[in-house]
Amino acid sequence: MNFEDHLQYIIHAHRNHSTNTHKAVRYWDMKTPYSIHPIWCAMTLLTETSLPEATRENGSLALLYHDILEDTTVELPEYLPERVRYLVQEMTFEEGSAQEMREIWSKESEVKLLKLYDKVSNSLDGIWMTPEKYRQYNEYVRRLLHEVEAEYGELNIVKIGRVIIG
Repeated sequence: MNFEDHLQYIIHAHRNHSTNTHKAVRYWDMKTPYSIHPIWCAMTLLTETSLPEATRENGSLALLYHDILEDTTVELPEYLPERVRYLVQEMTFEEGSAQEMREIWSKESEVKLLKLYDKVSNSLDGIWMTPEKYRQYNEYVRRLLHEVEAEYGELNIVKIGRVIIG
């Protein structure tokens, strides 16, 4: 399966099988297709040429599919590599962001790396968050930035995250 097929799958899933209407679009304008978020995450990871190719390939697919289980009624396709399926499962928190912020620290470093792409993307359109939620979110992202940088060095996503959250 080529990358374009994966893109079509997630676009269709988010557009036509969202768990509720607002999950099909981004919060900030209620018009932009939600699928822009996982696509941005995946494409941004693919630009990280200092990461091993396997991390970039598996990670980009995991980022494309990372919200499928939480936000749509479709399942992960059977043809996804086992490592990708594992990463998506590890990035999925059924109880939401509070559970994620508690449990992410016990996950392997690659899961934290992928979560950083997710969270930085969310910070780009975080105007829907209350000031208190945005403050808590940024504290969480700062901690992820620190851990990812310690493990992987100064990646593009670390630089982007610093600019966004200060």
